[in-house]
Amino acid sequence: MDPAAGDARSPVRWPGLDGAARRRFALFVIGDVRIEVRASLPDVRFGDLAADRLCYAPARALVAGTAVNLARYARGYFARVSVLGRVGDDEYTPIIRRELRRLGVRDRLRVERDAANGVTIMLRDRPRGGRPGVRLLVAEEEAPARRLAESDVRAAATGIRRADVLFMDGYALLSPVSRAALHAAARVAREAGTLVAFDLVPHDIDARLPAIDVLPLLSVADVVIAEAPTLARLLGHPVPVGSGEVRALLPALDRTVPGRPLWLLRFGATALEHVLAHQRERLLLEYPSGYGADVERTGFGDRLASGELYWWLSAR
Repeated sequence: MDPAAGDARSPVRWPGLDGAARRRFALFVIGDVRIEVRASLPDVRFGDLAADRLCYAPARALVAGTAVNLARYARGYFARVSVLGRVGDDEYTPIIRRELRRLGVRDRLRVERDAANGVTIMLRDRPRGGRPGVRLLVAEEEAPARRLAESDVRAAATGIRRADVLFMDGYALLSPVSRAALHAAARVAREAGTLVAFDLVPHDIDARLPAIDVLPLLSVADVVIAEAPTLARLLGHPVPVGSGEVRALLPALDRTVPGRPLWLLRFGATALEHVLAHQRERLLLEYPSGYGADVERTGFGDRLASGELYWWLSAR
């Protein structure tokens, strides 16, 4: 498969980062569903803090998590988007479900009785020289998402089979229970002919898991989205700097990961400015992502991934 076939433009040019003129395909997303509090501190740097500080700054609470964050942008490209995640049973649960309805996303949520919903706090400090500030993400570790089970996947198997592509991410690999659920979902998808896309996050997953826990999921994926530095560290290679060093990493990918996944490798000053598209023994395309100093970083990766998935499916 050549994602540039019939159109040499990158996904940033077509369909673009703001949705597609014609929504097509069905996307099934498995991932975190949480309540998140976000705040930016325009006058404070984390490194300068030596005592308690009260800051008045823009802050908001919203329904988020990896699955919802992707679905929010994917809805501008895909005709049908479904989300499977395990959530709690508290006052936030109706709010989560209402937000999915508002987005036009099919609710495949599994409720864990008498459990609280997971909460995440994201703080970003003062920008530095035209670049965004440092992001501090505090996530509740024992959230329901960690307990997404194979039985949850079986209950949603019909939706996976009917989708064009199943999208999953690496946060679920951090728990043995949800890791097993990801593999079960991949098996359902492969047996049904549903394509599998995998996002290699968190970006320090190499410090959290051995490669043996990560590589099997990469091996069953049809497309893998990853920051090139993360992938290099996971494979035990030096962190690449620039296009040439990212290209030099490609033979190691081909040797280590069976199959022929399409790799969408992000790299650049913040590991987001450029993308190298590669499939076994073929360099398909290199393109700028559209990210820059004047672009909001929060959510940009999901915007880019949504457009890339639509571009990839359209080229097939």
